[in-house]
Amino acid sequence: MRRTGTTRRGALTATGALALGAVLTGCGGDDEGAGGKKPAHSGARATTAKAEKALREKAVSDSALLLARYDLVAEAHPATAAGLVPLRAAVAEHGKALAPPRAKGEPKGDKAPPAPAGPVSADPKAAVRELAAAERRRADTHTEALLTAGPELARLLASVAAAAAAHAYLLTELAEETAV
Repeated sequence: MRRTGTTRRGALTATGALALGAVLTGCGGDDEGAGGKKPAHSGARATTAKAEKALREKAVSDSALLLARYDLVAEAHPATAAGLVPLRAAVAEHGKALAPPRAKGEPKGDKAPPAPAGPVSADPKAAVRELAAAERRRADTHTEALLTAGPELARLLASVAAAAAAHAYLLTELAEETAV
């Protein structure tokens, strides 16, 4: 009767094959290439870095617009301000986390936040619902950006998108609790 399943010999053979594959993959050469020339993919890295910086700058700009929107809603409807403070603080932290790293000696680029488009609704419930819609758009924008972002930025964008979706939910609940 023949034994079925994994045998010691089969396990050792598979382990050896995996180890050999890993060694051969690692022997592909270094980034310097032959003859001291630059590698062919260095241009791709520069393009990727530019694209990542552009993604980060857009995310920071979107966060600044959303912060200004939070401020307008809190100013127009003081009864909602207490519920908006923690969410606004989180959006500010997201903007800081998404900011592109500065080069050595580069001046700190503190710009005035852009003014959000359009006035705030006179109805507090509607104003908070509009804020929830803005958070949903932010979550969608960050989720779409995952397709072009590098691994580290993608993880950060995914976290911020999840937080924005949670903010949208919390703002929807706040809108329901807000008295007209």
